[in-house]
Amino acid sequence: MTVDKKEGAGKELTLMISGRIDTDTAGELREIIDEVPSDVSKLILDFRDVPYISSAGLRELLVCRKRFQGDRLLITNVTEGAMQIFEVTGFDSMLPIEAMHADLSTYINLSIKELLARMAGDEGDRVVLKSEHDAYTWSDIDKASQIMAEDMSRLGIGRGTHVGICGANSVNWILSFFALQKLGALAMLMNPAQSAEEIGRVCAIGDIEYLCYGEMSSVKDEEGFMSELKNFEGCRIKAFYSIRNNINVRLRFNEYENLRGKFEGKVDHDTPCVVIFTSGSTGHPKGVILSSYNLLNAASVQVGMQDVTYDDRSLLIVPLFHILGLVVCFLPCAMTGAELFIPDDIRTDTLIRIMKKEKCTLLHSVPTMIIALINNKSFEAESFASLRCTFLAGAATSESQLKMFREKLPNDHFMIGYGLSEMAPVSVTRYEDTEEHMMRTVGKPIDNIKIKIQNRDTGEDMPVGESGEILIQGFNLMTGYYKLPIEEQAIDENGWLHTGDMGSLDEEGYLTLSGRYKELIIRGGENIMPQEVADAVSALEGVKDAKVVGVPSDFFGEEVCACICPDGSMPFNEEQARVKLKEKLAKYKIPSYFLIYDRLPTLATGKVDMVALKKDAAKRILSADR
Repeated sequence: MTVDKKEGAGKELTLMISGRIDTDTAGELREIIDEVPSDVSKLILDFRDVPYISSAGLRELLVCRKRFQGDRLLITNVTEGAMQIFEVTGFDSMLPIEAMHADLSTYINLSIKELLARMAGDEGDRVVLKSEHDAYTWSDIDKASQIMAEDMSRLGIGRGTHVGICGANSVNWILSFFALQKLGALAMLMNPAQSAEEIGRVCAIGDIEYLCYGEMSSVKDEEGFMSELKNFEGCRIKAFYSIRNNINVRLRFNEYENLRGKFEGKVDHDTPCVVIFTSGSTGHPKGVILSSYNLLNAASVQVGMQDVTYDDRSLLIVPLFHILGLVVCFLPCAMTGAELFIPDDIRTDTLIRIMKKEKCTLLHSVPTMIIALINNKSFEAESFASLRCTFLAGAATSESQLKMFREKLPNDHFMIGYGLSEMAPVSVTRYEDTEEHMMRTVGKPIDNIKIKIQNRDTGEDMPVGESGEILIQGFNLMTGYYKLPIEEQAIDENGWLHTGDMGSLDEEGYLTLSGRYKELIIRGGENIMPQEVADAVSALEGVKDAKVVGVPSDFFGEEVCACICPDGSMPFNEEQARVKLKEKLAKYKIPSYFLIYDRLPTLATGKVDMVALKKDAAKRILSADR
C-alpha cells in the first residue's frame, strides 16, 4: 500500500491510497492518519486504487471516523470491490462514502480473466451467449473455456504465448478467447477471409506459435492448410487447435470438476492480452498491442454511450477480429450481462429471420450491411422495430445513406463514430446531437480523449475549421506495434498517435473527416493496401506494370481498381486474372475493375501520379469507358 498527500484550499487534505488495505498494511494506514494535523478542515480518503479492504482496514476507518466527525471526513471514489465489503459489513451506513463517478476515476482495473470470473460468480445462471443452435450461461462459458484452457495448456500454451485466433464469428471463437485470457496468453486476432499465404505471413510477423482455427474460406482441406502454413517461410506454428463449428465443448462438461480451481494465477489488467492486425503505410500487417485496461475501458465508454443494460439483446454481425466487433459489440455485452446473439452467417435473409424471432435491440455495423438489409426484398420495418441503437463505423456514412437509414428504421438511433485499431473509440455522436452533427461529422471526442489537428509538414497546430492530420491520445491508446522499428511506430515523443487521417475540428469540438494520407482502400469496412494488390496483379502473366487505387462505390464506399499496362504478349483476360488472384489474395481484395492503360500518368520526377490516376480511373468507370 502507498499513500500520496495532496493539500487543498482551506486546510483540506486528500490522501490518495493505492493497494490493498489488509492486516499487513492497516497499521501503516493508522500511522499515516495519526500524522494528519487535528486542525484540518476536511480529510478526504481517495479509494480509486483500493481494490480490497479487510476487517483490519475497516477497523482503522472506524477509528478515523471517531476522530474526524461530521463533514470533516469523506471516503471517495470507492471501487466496486471495496464497496461490496462496506455494504456486507454495514459500514456503508456508518461512514461517509462516495462510489466512483463518471470521470478519470472510473477506469476499470480488471483483466478480462477477472471479468469472466466475476460474471460467472454473480450471474452464473443467466443466458448471455446464443447461436441458432445453442445457448450459454456465464457458468457454461466459464466451464467450456476452462476445458479449452486445459487442452491448450497441454499443447504448451501458457502465460505470454502468442496464439492466433482465426475463424468466423462463433460461440467457439468467444470460448477460445476467454480460455486464452485464463492462461494469460496473448490472443492474436486474425482475419479468416485471408488466403493461407496471407495467414502464414501474419503468423510469421506475429511470431505466432499456436493457431486456433475456425471456419475459414481458405480451409478446404485441413491437412493441406496446416502443411502449407507450417512450410511458410518464417512461420513458427507448433500446433493447431480446432474451434470449428463441429466442436461441441458442452459434451465434455463432465471434465470440469477435475479442472475446477486451475489457472487461478492473476493476470494484471495492464498486461498486453490482445493483438489486432491492421494494414498500414508499409503495406505489411501491423500488430496493434492492447491490454485489458485498453479494451474494457473502451467498452465501458460504449456501455455508457449506447446505454447498454441487462435487458439488451445484440445481434453480432461485425467480425470479432476487428476493434469494432470487440469493443463496440462483444465486450459491452460481457460487462453488462446483455445477450449476444451470433448468427450462422450474415446473409441478409438470415439476419431478417433472426430479428423477427429474437427482437434484438442493438445491431452495430458498417453502412454497407445496413444498405443490404434494407434492399432485401423481405425487409419490413416492423421486423426491426425492436432496434434502438446502431453504431456505424468502419467506413464513411454518406448523408444520403444516413437519411435513408433513418427513414427505413425510424425507431433506431444511429451513432456515427470514428476510431482505429490503435485507439477506439475516438469520437462519437451523442443522442442529443443535431441532424447537422450526425450528417456532417463523426462526433465529439469521448471523455478523457484528446484530439488535435496538425500541419503534417510543419508540425504546427491547425486553426479551428482547417484540415490537417488527426493526432490523438488517451486512456485507450495501444501500447505500440509488435516488433515494428521505433521510427515506424506511430506514437510520437509527446505521446500523440499520428493517424494518417485528415480532418478538422469545429468551434464546438466536433470532428469532420476530410480524407486519408494513407493509401488504404476501405471497402465495406475492410482495409486493403493497394501495394499488396498491385504486387499480386503485377505478377500475372502479360502484365508489365500495375497500380491499384480505390474508386467510389455507393454500396461499399470504395471498390478496388487495378490500372494495368499490358506487356503486349497476350490479351488481358479479367476472369482468368481473378482466378489466379484468388490463390494470393482474400476475396475482398480482388479488384472489381481492371482498367487498361498504354502508359500510367507520371509526375515530373518520373513517379506515377497517383492522384491523377485515381481521378482518371473514377471518371472512366463512371462513364463505363473501360
